[in-house]
Amino acid sequence: MRVGEQWIHSHLIISAQNLLTDWNVSDPNSLTLADLELAIAFEPELIILGTGNSVCIPNLDLMAEAANQGIGLEIMDTPAACRTYNVLVHENRAVVAALFLTL
Repeated sequence: MRVGEQWIHSHLIISAQNLLTDWNVSDPNSLTLADLELAIAFEPELIILGTGNSVCIPNLDLMAEAANQGIGLEIMDTPAACRTYNVLVHENRAVVAALFLTL
């Protein structure tokens, strides 16, 4: 995955001000709120979760748990998540993308 001029070869979390590479997760299907703590620390209004080449819906409680913290959670494949993230950052929205690398 390319971020600016940098090629990233691991799962990552990105905001307008931060890039965290080597996000230590293994599978979008087993994702928990604890796995998103690094993204939540940036205090976004929305987290866009890119689940790889295809959409994988993680534990359904995850969306409710994020909502309880006042954070929206949108789940899509990683290419769509990247496009959506770029649009929202351009609109100066408080958004974070948590992206599983596509293969």
